[in-house]
Formats: sequence, C-alpha cells, structure tokens
Amino acid sequence: MVESLTEFYKRINNIGPVVLNKGEEYLDINESRCNIGKTSFSYRDFYKVALVLDIGKLYYADKWIMVDRPAILFSNPLIPYAWEAIDAGKERGVYCIFNEHFLKTGDRHSSLADTPLLDISKERIYFLDDNTVNNIKELFQKMQEELKSDYAQKADILRCYLHLLVHEAMKMQTISTYIPQKNAGQRTAELFLALLERQFPVDIPNESLSLKTANDYAERLSVHVNHLNRVVKSTTGRTTSGLITNRIIQESVQLLQHSNYTIGEIAFGLGFEELASFSNFIKKHTNLSPSAHRSLQTV
Repeated sequence: MVESLTEFYKRINNIGPVVLNKGEEYLDINESRCNIGKTSFSYRDFYKVALVLDIGKLYYADKWIMVDRPAILFSNPLIPYAWEAIDAGKERGVYCIFNEHFLKTGDRHSSLADTPLLDISKERIYFLDDNTVNNIKELFQKMQEELKSDYAQKADILRCYLHLLVHEAMKMQTISTYIPQKNAGQRTAELFLALLERQFPVDIPNESLSLKTANDYAERLSVHVNHLNRVVKSTTGRTTSGLITNRIIQESVQLLQHSNYTIGEIAFGLGFEELASFSNFIKKHTNLSPSAHRSLQTV
C-alpha cells in the first residue's frame, strides 16, 4: 500500500485534500494530533519531517523503537513505517510534509544526499535535548510564517529552513536502539514483495530500474541477503531472485506488446546496460526474442 498526500489528509480528517498537477511543488506544515492506536504500516508517497512530542512506538520494517522523549522523525517514500501512539505529550508536535518536486527544485537537492531525507542508511529518528527542541520549534514557526507570506520566492526560503531543520537534528548524532518485531521474518517478506511492486512501472525513458538483485533489496530493507532469501523462501515458497526475475519478465512482455517504447528504451528502463543482455534474458525465460514479442504488439 502507498499512501498519497490526498489519502493522508483524508485519514487525518483535514479539509481540502491535496490534488497536485504533475511537476507541482508542494509543502505543508501542521500540528500533530495524538490519536491513541496504530497507523497502518505502509509506504507514503511524500516526505515527512516531524517533531514528535507524544509517547509511542515507531515501527520500521522488522523492528521498532520506543519514542519516550522528544524526537524528530524523518520519513521518505522509500521506507515504510507505522506509528503506534501510547500517550499524548504535554504539547502538540508539528510536522512538515512535501513532495519529491519540492525537494528537487533548485540546486540544493544534492546537499541533502547525505542526510536522513535521502540516505536510507541514516537514522530515521533522532532524540533531542531541550535546547535542540527549542531550536527546531523556532525553525518550524519560521516556516509556518513564510508559508503564509506572499513573497514570490518563498519556496526557496522554505527549502533553506528545511536544510537547517535537517542539520539541526543531525548534530545530535543519535544512535538509536531498535527491537526486533514478532513475526519479523514474515514482515520482511511482505515488505520485500511490496517494495518489488513499487519499482513498477518505471518512468521510461527517463529512469532505469534501481533495484535489480536480491542484494539490492536486502540493502534497502536493512537486512542481510541470506536472511532475506530465507524468509522469502519460507513465506512464498519461491526464491528472492526468482520473484525479481519473474516480475521483470512480466513488465518486459507488457511493455514489448503494449507500449510504443523502443526495445532499447525498454531494456534501459528495466536495468539492462546492453541490448544483447536484455535480448538473451527475454529469450531465455520466454523462448521468444524481444522482436518476436514486439510482433505481437497490440498498441
């Protein structure tokens, strides 16, 4: 499951669900409201930076962490998570959510590459001391004020504040302690299958498939590849590599027979650097060449 911005606003009962045009920048800031219970475990189709002042459990993949003191949470569309609120804090937290286009617009995107927003190896939750909490509250307040302004270049200012917010948290250099979940193996297998589906469709010809091997998926899920192979086999009865291969084959045949992309564009989009490698791959697994599949085209 992938939760969109519109679905997120509907879930929190916020009026005026967001409908964005393609390529449109978006950022919003709201106070967080603690509702006791657990949110659904899913991917989100947006980024989120949240000052958490409630008490609860944060679930990532096959592990969780108790958040029992002020913290800042970073989430991005690549990592699914769930939040289980246990008790409301003395005051409300605050969060900002924004889309990919807002993050990438301008020339500041690269400077966030080594931060929790874009680097999935970084910590997702940073516990804060009182001074840092106050600094982060002040930055959120400035962002809220700027969001309401009529200044034509306010998006650039908001991106600057976002950078400050991220680095203010990272200065804490927190190393968090996570606890394995029950049925962690099944959860890991489910996350692998969900992540596999999220890779498609590929934005051909602009992008190429980023996760192609069991190792790629293991790294994204922060587990050892042997563990991933074991739990996927136990849960599905099939190998990790076999499931990846079958899904790429399925997408290949679909594109060859039902799209106008060239065979070369399809090969590149599905992660093949050489057309010959793609041709051999398709023929090996379907007994037909890409050209033969293209001859069955229905577009």
